[in-house]
Amino acid sequence: MNSPDGWKFARSDYVKMVPILALALLMALFPHFEYPYAIHIDEWVHIAHSNALLKAAEIYYPDPFSGQGSGGSVVSLLELGYHLPLAIFQQLGGISWMEITNYFPGITLVFTVLSVYVFAKRMGFGWEAAFFTTLIPTTVGIMGPVFLVPVAMGLAFVPLLLFLVSNFKTVGAYLSLSVSAAFLIIMHAPSAILFVVILVPFILVGWKGDFKHSLLTMVVVAIPFLVTLPWTSGLILSEAKNLFNPTPLPSFHDFLAVISANGYLTISSCLVGTFVLSIKGGRGNYSLISGFLALLVMLAVFYTLHYGLAMLYLRGMLFMMMMMSIIAGAGLALLVRLDIPLLTGLKLRRPGIVRASGIFLGLIFIGATLAVAIPDRQAIPYYYMIDSVDYDSFIWVRENVDEANGKAILDPWKATAFTAITERNVSTRIHMAAFAEQLAAYDFIRDGSSNTTFLKENGISIVYTRVTEVGGETVEYSVDNPALVEVAKNIYLLKEEKD
Repeated sequence: MNSPDGWKFARSDYVKMVPILALALLMALFPHFEYPYAIHIDEWVHIAHSNALLKAAEIYYPDPFSGQGSGGSVVSLLELGYHLPLAIFQQLGGISWMEITNYFPGITLVFTVLSVYVFAKRMGFGWEAAFFTTLIPTTVGIMGPVFLVPVAMGLAFVPLLLFLVSNFKTVGAYLSLSVSAAFLIIMHAPSAILFVVILVPFILVGWKGDFKHSLLTMVVVAIPFLVTLPWTSGLILSEAKNLFNPTPLPSFHDFLAVISANGYLTISSCLVGTFVLSIKGGRGNYSLISGFLALLVMLAVFYTLHYGLAMLYLRGMLFMMMMMSIIAGAGLALLVRLDIPLLTGLKLRRPGIVRASGIFLGLIFIGATLAVAIPDRQAIPYYYMIDSVDYDSFIWVRENVDEANGKAILDPWKATAFTAITERNVSTRIHMAAFAEQLAAYDFIRDGSSNTTFLKENGISIVYTRVTEVGGETVEYSVDNPALVEVAKNIYLLKEEKD
């Protein structure tokens, strides 16, 4: 390789993308450096459903937590496209679920960053947009790429679909777009809807200049939604009615707080990028800006007027931040190249000192962004549902307690993780907040698990007495019930009645 070729390779995107992809992996691994288990309750839920799907070997399966009814409801089927591949991957790979929760989000974020790069590359700011994408925050309220959740995969698909819409008009492209939209629907319906929110401006902007392509795009994306109507029409009508009823804002996340969490430097670069793309013009630039604004309007309407769907509001903030990251890439590209649109139009040759200055300023900006963003991401608070003692105890139950035993009663906050690990049913669990049923479970354990009638009436035969109390203190409650036999530390089984 001669010197000019070596210099050309050193300046190529391939070299720039290596540290960017490493950064993406690092950002996803941060929360697991000191905690090796699933973090968010939804991660445990997806593990439980994936296990139940494998055990049943069909899409209709009993609820993994209560053991009652069927998991084949419309709501469960909408995430079948996530649970099934996840379950197959876990089985074929022979990888533990905790290893998957540790490393799979990082792989997904790398895929998302690559998707953004592919989309933005043809627009002239591929690696710049990819850089900002690595910094999308993850919180317990809006989720994000750090968690093992469907919306993280949805983020990865949308840039690739926008790339197809923006650059290809072949039969294969339209077929891929339709199949991908169908997959999004069964994997994570909110992601599919948010993709449509972004896509509509792309279609409208191109309607006049390329009517045929816009029409075909609209048709092939609409087909998967129409096909699902026999199963989803009731749910759609129910949600549509909610659009006309004001919905209280979720108490755990604020729109403006999320925007600021994305970083003021990212926001500033996004504003510059919006200005640059507007000045440059063109169908692609206007479509990108319009898709971003469509998301902003949807979120602003919910935030100010409270009309809309809370799920789309919460997950929409992630997609908004991804679109913000892409446009911020255009702003960073302007700084790195000092490619000011008004001056570029004069076609003046830029001196080497100008190019060097742009690179220097770009490096300073990137360094400042990382200096702020990395500590901020590390400081994001997460909750831990179990510790190593709980995990080992749950593994013991899975390996030593017969599945024929009935339900388990334990700290309702730990119950979701219990089912995900042991594949056993629980009497009750906390998902969002504790209600009367969960409070009764706490009272039962604190009172020495002495109410045998309560156990028999609720089909409970497993008792786990280790409770995490308010304030984070862990208490191992004693058992005062001769009908319960201790089979391992904090684990009790109900004696079988003799005929």
